[in-house]
Amino acid sequence: MNSFESLSLSKKLKSVLSELGFQKPTPIQEQSLPILLQGRDLIGQSATGSGKTAAFTLPILERLDKDFPDLQRNPQLQALILCPTRELSLQVVSEIRKLGKKHMGLKVLALTGGVPLGPQIAALEKGIHIAVGTPGRICDHLRKGTLATESVKTLVLDEADRMLEMGFIEEMDFIFERLPSDRHTLLFSATFPASIEKLSRNIQRDPVRITIQTEQKSNPDIEQRAYVVLPFQEETFEFTDRLKLTLQLLKELQPVSCIVFVNFKADAAELARELVRFKVSAAALHGDLEQTDRERVMAKFRNQSLRVLIATDVAARGIDVDSVDAVMNFDLPQKPDVYVHRIGRTGRAGRSGISITLILPKQKNKLEHLEKLTGSKIHLHEELDLRNIPLSEIGANLNLESNMETLFIAAGRKNKMRPGDILGALTGEAGGLQGSDIGKIEIQDYFSFVAVSKTVAKRALKSLQEGRIKGRRVRAELAR
Repeated sequence: MNSFESLSLSKKLKSVLSELGFQKPTPIQEQSLPILLQGRDLIGQSATGSGKTAAFTLPILERLDKDFPDLQRNPQLQALILCPTRELSLQVVSEIRKLGKKHMGLKVLALTGGVPLGPQIAALEKGIHIAVGTPGRICDHLRKGTLATESVKTLVLDEADRMLEMGFIEEMDFIFERLPSDRHTLLFSATFPASIEKLSRNIQRDPVRITIQTEQKSNPDIEQRAYVVLPFQEETFEFTDRLKLTLQLLKELQPVSCIVFVNFKADAAELARELVRFKVSAAALHGDLEQTDRERVMAKFRNQSLRVLIATDVAARGIDVDSVDAVMNFDLPQKPDVYVHRIGRTGRAGRSGISITLILPKQKNKLEHLEKLTGSKIHLHEELDLRNIPLSEIGANLNLESNMETLFIAAGRKNKMRPGDILGALTGEAGGLQGSDIGKIEIQDYFSFVAVSKTVAKRALKSLQEGRIKGRRVRAELAR
């Protein structure tokens, strides 16, 4: 299948694919779409960023299309998509809206935690066609009786392995019991542990399994390096030893954007504090963050007003950032396939990237296996001995601050806020800023973020606080 033209998709969907620049199917789309359009259950094993969202969205929209005129008048839930995180849920909703833009009146709703139940209940009362959400919030609505599932024709589990790792099995079982038994069930997972096989046996009927092996290979544009940390005490891997090497490498690389992966959330918070102390624009992303704080951190990283993101693997799942200059493994991950997922965050969309891993001398023998797994050479560096250099000296003159600042606006999509409204408020007569001073504008359901040049941040904030957007005052503040 060299193009989407050979598929039994409606002219409407083919037109949308053409407009969005979908020219050639990705491997997961090429193998799964013919099967899904036949109505078969499927297990798709492929990595993050492989194009699986479009793979399950197109059959849903194609199936929806047949009865859509009637469903417009009386919206009923046709498809339920479960995701491990709010971040991933919102990304899936965004993709569905793009692909379904010619289904006039299509109602897609994110059902996740971190936001009030009230607006979600109000939207459900009016009727929706597709729901995307996290297991916990979906269960909340089922218990309250605010989510009707008797019309569900398709169930999708996106990143099912991560949902099981996060302990959602009871919530998922609760949901499965309340869905029609004759539904179409699609299961997508980056890995295929025994728990996934068991889950499939319990909820699917004669599924076709597709494994995209090429997704396990690293991007050839990723330069992989490993640096040996020489600790003061033999056979230990002290935090300060790793911190020294991290500061030295950041000073040399000067990345515009970098994700540093750690194995423990306590290290994420401590590393963020230390980097900020040495004038690095950094923040931590881990499981203890409130949802609003997580949203602010991710918005700042996406719009490049935050240059270094320190993340645990669970917290980082679902992150979708177009361009990351470098990925650093502060800790060697415990599972080899996690290494592949981590370094795959860089070198995307034709760009080059760098992956750096900090290891102990005794861990050098693990590099050969990682090279086989990624199909690429890992260049080993053993010459950086920082044991006798003070931390303060290494961190001196390390200025990795951002040139951008992020502003938070307490109004979003549900308040009819659009990017043009914010841009107009900042560059119009009242704001007086230049368009070149404005960076990325991100609209969420109930709030928005806008990146502005740090040199005009105070002026931009004052303009928003004292002025009006669409004729009304809105609360605005720096996104700290």
